[in-house]
Amino acid sequence: MDSIIPLGQKYTLAEYMILSGADNRPPMLDKDLYDSWKSRMEHYVQNKEHGRMILESVENDLLIWPTIEENGVTRTKKYAELSATEKIQADCDMKATNIILQGLPTDIYSPVNHHRVTKDLWEIVQLLMQGTSLTKQEKGLINDMNIYKMKLEQSQVNTKFLNSLPPEWSKFVTDVKLVKDLHTTNYDQLHAYLE
Repeated sequence: MDSIIPLGQKYTLAEYMILSGADNRPPMLDKDLYDSWKSRMEHYVQNKEHGRMILESVENDLLIWPTIEENGVTRTKKYAELSATEKIQADCDMKATNIILQGLPTDIYSPVNHHRVTKDLWEIVQLLMQGTSLTKQEKGLINDMNIYKMKLEQSQVNTKFLNSLPPEWSKFVTDVKLVKDLHTTNYDQLHAYLE
């Protein structure tokens, strides 16, 4: 469909994208509407070529690349050595990761872009958007703090969280304290970053 955009007429960004034929871009994550975004992303993926295989990358993890024995040594097959079906699945794995990353705003993309396994990426985005489930005791403590108008600075909450991790996490805790802004980062972002 060729569209002519009349001069002088005002359009929203979404309307410009539709008029210019940018229907191939995945829906951008709106932080307030994670469940809606997730559903739209699933529909978007299903509409792609090999959409079912791409969704399987999201739901079930990546293709386990087959191995080959050569001169008594077992090695992973190269892409050129894969069967036609295995090549399609490998391509779908890459497409799944790219589609999700393209649908993320910059502030969400930054803490998750190092993940290349689609299933992990999908779960971390969900964690960042929906938060972690609090136990009954934690909810009670938060309610008590609110009743007594006790307020903790974000950095205090984050530091307390980091300091409560087991000793084997100390290297990661030090790294996080050095690179993360504990005043603006929330608990869920720290948890996702550490994972």
